[in-house]
Amino acid sequence: MDLHIIIEKMETGDQDAAFMALQSFNKEKGQCFTFNMKEQEERERLGELAMGFLSRELQPACQLACLETIRILSRDKGSLAPFCTRKAMWTLSRYAGLAGHADGTTPETPDLDVTVEALKCLCNMVFTSEEAREAGAHLRLAAGLAGRLKRPRGRDWSPTVRFFDLRLTFLLSALCLDVRAQLAQELRGVSLLSSVLDDTLGLCWLGTFEVVRPDAPGAAAPPPLGREETEHAMEILKILFNITLGTSHRKVDEEEAAVYRHLVAILRQCLMSVADGEDRTEEFHSHTVNLLGNLPLLCLDVLLLPKLQQASIEYLGVNMDSVSILLQFMERRLDRGNKLRETLLPCLNLLTESARVHRETRKFLRSRILPPLRDVKNRPEVGNALRNKLVRLMTHIDTDVKHCAAELLFVLCKESVSRFIKYTGYGNAAGLLAARGLMQKARDPGHYSEDEDSDTEEYREAKSHINPVTGRVEDNQPNPMDGMTEEQKEFEAMKLVNMFDKLSRDHVIQPMLIGPDGKMTSLATNDLLRMTEEGEQHNSESEEENA
Repeated sequence: MDLHIIIEKMETGDQDAAFMALQSFNKEKGQCFTFNMKEQEERERLGELAMGFLSRELQPACQLACLETIRILSRDKGSLAPFCTRKAMWTLSRYAGLAGHADGTTPETPDLDVTVEALKCLCNMVFTSEEAREAGAHLRLAAGLAGRLKRPRGRDWSPTVRFFDLRLTFLLSALCLDVRAQLAQELRGVSLLSSVLDDTLGLCWLGTFEVVRPDAPGAAAPPPLGREETEHAMEILKILFNITLGTSHRKVDEEEAAVYRHLVAILRQCLMSVADGEDRTEEFHSHTVNLLGNLPLLCLDVLLLPKLQQASIEYLGVNMDSVSILLQFMERRLDRGNKLRETLLPCLNLLTESARVHRETRKFLRSRILPPLRDVKNRPEVGNALRNKLVRLMTHIDTDVKHCAAELLFVLCKESVSRFIKYTGYGNAAGLLAARGLMQKARDPGHYSEDEDSDTEEYREAKSHINPVTGRVEDNQPNPMDGMTEEQKEFEAMKLVNMFDKLSRDHVIQPMLIGPDGKMTSLATNDLLRMTEEGEQHNSESEEENA
């Protein structure tokens, strides 16, 4: 039906005529996501009329038709004006059953389909319009959503409404900094959403920080989560990620720590659970890992607290099931090799910081990633072991990926420079050592515990023949300077200096020097000449002493 005809029927004010016209529009444009620019004014007018109808007493079917039209029109960024005002947002929140929480009154409970459609409209508006987000913050939509999330499941409880409540809360927490702070502090979002996640997963608590799913209290592998539970849980995890940003290194008091440790116990169960399908499980675990990386590091010890079961992975008397799952998750991301910055870094950082703080985690990870060294014939980056894969990342083109991979291995070596070079080779280690000013000095072991770095028989036998730069035993190479006279050697040295000088002047390379602080500094041509002269003087003195 032509837009002008629909508008004409709406302008009559007749509910039945409007309903039939809107139904026709909704059926025709239901899957439309691109719009004709020439009809923008008409779409805005249709939006105004639909909002106007919603201020009247309407039958649920007509309410639903108006909201469906608004949802379709809200996809067009150029036609948002009728829906962005505080009055329009209040009207939509009223139909979504959210209005009234700001002043303490009980919100209306409209038809279920109407509620869902209004929530979809609000999601579109919050996602698309800054003005709508400001209106939503003013109307305290977050408080209305929190109030509904607190309600226990009753006869009127709807999984679809719950999903869109969570989706709208996520959008508000992602796009509105003020609402994010309101959720985190005033509305006690971490505690609230932990309870909602607990309820979504249907967990059973065996102790203060030990939880299982009731459908598999003693099973090694619980049955997969249903699609509905998985979708709800992932929305909750995304909201919690937003409101806990910046928390990992912040000092928390005893009360806050208890809330976060309770959440970690639930997240451990998320790691132990699978969804319906491998890709869905990967996505579910990804959101869990992202959130764990936000939480205070000292609270992550809860991951290790559950009692050992028959099928548990035990190390030093501690249950390492969750750490083992994190390690497997990281290796899968490594093997895929796609978008490593987005997919791998959260898990790398989580394992690194956990290993830095928790001794048992570090020792377990080291046993899996850096077992006693036996292969001394291949470069550290060659092979399919987890150590080889991580060492390869140390020369990755992405600086953040390269740094995080090196940092994990450095922590597993207890930040010992010599041990780090032993497992990675000096060439691979140089980047991190230079950045930390450790090119000429060893690192104080600091808070790390003392333990033996037992060498294998293969390593002890080959140790004196290992090239520290490549990290492997190299075949003996002939000395290219054998048979040269001193004049020839000096000529070749100056030739090399001149080549470096040309490359430096052409800005192809930047020669560097290790400074007194152990960090790299720029090396000028004069420095190269001075070093050459010092070398020649040293050689002359050595020859005089030998004579």
